[in-house]
Amino acid sequence: MMNIYKTASLLFFSYFLNLILKTSLWAQPATIPGDFPDPTIIAANGQYYAVGTSSEWAPHFPIYTSHNLFDWKQVGFVFSSAPEWAMSSFWAPEYFYHKGIYYLYYSAKRKGDGVSCIGVATSRYPDRDFVDQGIVVAYGTESIDAFVVEDNNQLYMTWKAYGLDNRPIELLGARLSDDGLRLAGEPFSLLQDTARVGIEGQSFINKNGYYYMFYSAGACCGASCDYHVQAVRSKSLMGPYERIGADFLLSENESWKCMGHGTFVHHLAQEHYYLLHAYNKIGGIYTGREGLLAKLHWKNGDEPWLELAKQPEIPRHRDPFPELTSTVEYKDFWQWDFQHAAPDVKKSEEGLRLSGTTKNDNQLGIALTKRPTQLAYTVGTEIDLSGSSEAATKGVVLYGDHAHSVGLSVAGNKIQFWTMDPENRIVIAENELPLDYRKLGLKITITSSLECYAFFRQSDHWTEMGNPDKPVSIEGIAPWDRSPRPGLLFDGEKTESALFTKFYIDTE
Repeated sequence: MMNIYKTASLLFFSYFLNLILKTSLWAQPATIPGDFPDPTIIAANGQYYAVGTSSEWAPHFPIYTSHNLFDWKQVGFVFSSAPEWAMSSFWAPEYFYHKGIYYLYYSAKRKGDGVSCIGVATSRYPDRDFVDQGIVVAYGTESIDAFVVEDNNQLYMTWKAYGLDNRPIELLGARLSDDGLRLAGEPFSLLQDTARVGIEGQSFINKNGYYYMFYSAGACCGASCDYHVQAVRSKSLMGPYERIGADFLLSENESWKCMGHGTFVHHLAQEHYYLLHAYNKIGGIYTGREGLLAKLHWKNGDEPWLELAKQPEIPRHRDPFPELTSTVEYKDFWQWDFQHAAPDVKKSEEGLRLSGTTKNDNQLGIALTKRPTQLAYTVGTEIDLSGSSEAATKGVVLYGDHAHSVGLSVAGNKIQFWTMDPENRIVIAENELPLDYRKLGLKITITSSLECYAFFRQSDHWTEMGNPDKPVSIEGIAPWDRSPRPGLLFDGEKTESALFTKFYIDTE
């Protein structure tokens, strides 16, 4: 009984700490909360559309839309499955519109040799029906971060490259075919990383006869990142470029750090806004690089400066977590680690039935996940045991990758709270459940200090698992380029499945 009181006190303290953290960040909320790196943005049909990096999550490249630049909701993905040529690392999408066609350029590693290349998909619409058109740029050992510029009716591709002999990282350009699908000229240098700090994520604005190139410098990702935005300008697209503006146009403030890798959109009110990513100083790598909006200003008419946009007091869209048994149609936009799992998801009035297969030495199982938008939350589910395969493992998981996760699951009559590391699965606590039990509630609460507490429910009573004096930590499970994610877990034979009737992420 004392352990229950200790846990309640710890969670009560964490709840109020989380309220304080929320309040401290209230003045500067994320524009697109949760992991949304390298965002691109375009205005079309009186709306705005944005796409972000998906890395190893499938489906690939989430698409968001907004009518005012501040309230965003997800509407789909660019690809439901990986293009035929690509194997991994789906990064840095970039919109472009030309002659009635929406282009979505992106970076991915090529099958066979793992070289990063730039591909493109096209559609008549900005938010659906994209068809992959293959590789556009394959140059050096890495070609990423596409951005297309139109100069005197000629299209140019610009990109980041390295692995070019003994040269440092370089931003390059080349003429692009009028259909936008292939290079039509030899590459030329725009800017070299002579300081060898890393440069990437370039975007351009034309003003008063100058090409202004905004780019990001420093380390993009992880706890030790130092990303920031700089600018150069030239009378010619091909250069030479000279520095303009402050050394750090965007870098960090009291709430955010490592700002960068954005693109501009021309607001309907004739103003330029810059959609970028940054780490929340509280959530950090555990909420990922979130979408932020900055407004472009000009000092003395020609010197750029960027200011984070103030969030207006308007209702904001929140992703729903309806009952999985609901008959109301909705899009829930699950994602999974496509390198290690191939889920089969079926939705009915009974609930969500999850099955599928694992691959590439995955001993964990299938994690069907959602992006977290806050550091502290509770992820929970209800499992219909009578409609699930008894021997299969089913539950909830905090998924970093297949070798770095924390989970709470049931198989047979054993409920286990566990961690996964590269070597093995370590059981922290185990409880028995009567075999005739029909529905089981499971939840994991993550505190602002990264500690996890696991519970299972019998009737209306929640029972804690493990020792509250020695909580499990999720520290260290975040991959270098993306946040860990909460979700549903299944592991079983091809013929087995699990039936989930509830899923929720509670941030209150």
